[in-house]
Amino acid sequence: MGLWRRARAKSRPAGAETSQIRVAGLDRPVAVKRSPHARRLSLRVNEAKRGAVLTLPLHVGYAEAGDFLARHFDWLRARLAELPEPVPFADGACFPLRGEDRELVVAARPKGRARVWLEPCTEPAESRFASNRPPPAGRVCVLGPAHQAPVRLLHWLKGEARGDLKDRVDHHAEGLGVRPLRISIRDQATRWGSCSATGALSFSWRLILAPPFVLDYVAAHEVAHLRELNHGPRFWALVASTTTRLEEARAWLKGHGPRLHRYGTG
Repeated sequence: MGLWRRARAKSRPAGAETSQIRVAGLDRPVAVKRSPHARRLSLRVNEAKRGAVLTLPLHVGYAEAGDFLARHFDWLRARLAELPEPVPFADGACFPLRGEDRELVVAARPKGRARVWLEPCTEPAESRFASNRPPPAGRVCVLGPAHQAPVRLLHWLKGEARGDLKDRVDHHAEGLGVRPLRISIRDQATRWGSCSATGALSFSWRLILAPPFVLDYVAAHEVAHLRELNHGPRFWALVASTTTRLEEARAWLKGHGPRLHRYGTG
């Protein structure tokens, strides 16, 4: 128990409890979740939230949990150290847009331009970017001042995500003969999309950072839930009938998706 200091538990449904702890030797807190569904102690690194989660069954005490965490401390510290550094939306940052790297440039407004615009790179990038990665496909220019750029860029990215997702949702909805109640754009840490029982669809704006075939798959996935609110064989048959590269998109999200959460943070 001496390894950590417990923080106040956060409110959760009956039978569940979560708290944040500070662990000596770690620069990030560990979320402790007591779950009625857990059968054993488990420890995992959440790349999207850039932290760790320790899950306890209801019958396990904090002393036993502390011993468990101590036994896995070296593993946890190594895994946390491997997390990629955050990439704030600041002048000179490089981030993906529709799967292609772009350089963020905070600039004065050229005559007739909007607050955010795209333009090709017009100068060599080798001096600004590591030689082991290709130069960016172009620039995303944001009207200054610099302290307003992150908010303006995020607003623009959400608008781009909404436009792309609405286009693909409309396409798949027409093909499957369904109509969503509405589309919402959010920043979920644990899922890329969701479909409510009332037919409301919700998506992460970060899908605009991924290649288009990945965004298309997530749109098809949630639209298919309008007919099958489950993940049974009929649901997957619907998804496969309306989109291509299904397995490739699922593999991309599993391998690369969590790292999309590093952008615009820090």
